[in-house]
Amino acid sequence: MFKRKKLFKIQLRAILRASNFGKVKIMFPMISSLKEIREAKNLLEECKKELDYEKIKYDENIEIGIMIEVPSAAIISDVLAKEVDFFSIGTNDLIQYTVAVDRLNNNVSDLYSNYNLAVLRLIKIVIENGHKNGIYVGMCGEAARDINLIPIFMAMGLDEFSVNPSYVCRVKRYMSQYDIYQCEKLCKRVLSLETDEEIEKTLEEFRNEN
Repeated sequence: MFKRKKLFKIQLRAILRASNFGKVKIMFPMISSLKEIREAKNLLEECKKELDYEKIKYDENIEIGIMIEVPSAAIISDVLAKEVDFFSIGTNDLIQYTVAVDRLNNNVSDLYSNYNLAVLRLIKIVIENGHKNGIYVGMCGEAARDINLIPIFMAMGLDEFSVNPSYVCRVKRYMSQYDIYQCEKLCKRVLSLETDEEIEKTLEEFRNEN
């Protein structure tokens, strides 16, 4: 987005103008470093100054967030959290880049898993770092609608599950039936396991028992 700054600023200006007519947030994708988020915010400030000069109204308190989609962002999420108002964990890409597997490549797609221990630990780190810095953390992607993982993410303190409308009732139903104390015990146990298969089996057993 930084190689085509003119186009990027057109998009930012459009979002800012729309914010005058309703609640709007800005979320920057694929951020991997502190430099990138600061550059994006600087461009946003340029757009605000331009609109001020043109006497065009916008929400001066518009919230700014980033997608956590790559391991580097997850690892430095404590630093990035100081720069934004919220995180959204993009699980599809985070899994893909963490395990170095193209989920659309049939030759290696079996290595792509929602239950990868490294991914779950990264998610926990992101949520903890977000909360330590007073921002909320959401999640999108296939993992957000995985009913086996719901109690784990509840235990980690995930603030928002972003799923397709067809999954909303299903996710809410499973969330309502879990006791948070049991979820926390389950989470601690799962993060001590070693393989995807062990994690998936343990989560399925918990779901069947509840």
